[in-house]
Amino acid sequence: MAALRWTSRDLEMLPDDGKRYEIVDGELYVSKQPHWHHQRVCLRLAAFLDAWSSQTGAGEANFAPGIIFAEDDDVVPDVIWISKERLALALQVDGKLHAAPELAIEVLSPGSFNERRDREFKLKLYSRRGVLEYWVISWQEQSIEMYAREESLLKLARTLYKDDTLKSSLLPGFTCKVSQLFTDMA
Repeated sequence: MAALRWTSRDLEMLPDDGKRYEIVDGELYVSKQPHWHHQRVCLRLAAFLDAWSSQTGAGEANFAPGIIFAEDDDVVPDVIWISKERLALALQVDGKLHAAPELAIEVLSPGSFNERRDREFKLKLYSRRGVLEYWVISWQEQSIEMYAREESLLKLARTLYKDDTLKSSLLPGFTCKVSQLFTDMA
């Protein structure tokens, strides 16, 4: 008996119940509503990226956009940054992206299953689909793992901690103290 492969069409039939439903390689992943600190980190990072984007005119940042790479790869990263050129090609009439943004960001939710989804399954998906950088943020550890494209694969380039400055060659001139993302978090 063949294993069930979920598709984007299946997602449309699931309830609008506040949970996040994603498909990676035909497998369904369901996430609970995120923690307050998770959302604060997303908001702060998107605000920094949006301010830089407004200043440079290079592209746009957004929260939790739907990305449909294929019928069996339909995900919702926490934050993305996409150049104006890619956005013009990727954004379709359904309001979803149908191609990779340059930068995808996931903020870890507690639990080993959630961490494995973001650090393994989504890393492989984003690597396969052409994301140039992938950041995995842990608000619990107050760290950022930065993966960069190297020979057609996303590989861990560096890990930043609270006292470091977030910079990326993908975003010339963008800087942010890592500690600014985690202000008021115990």
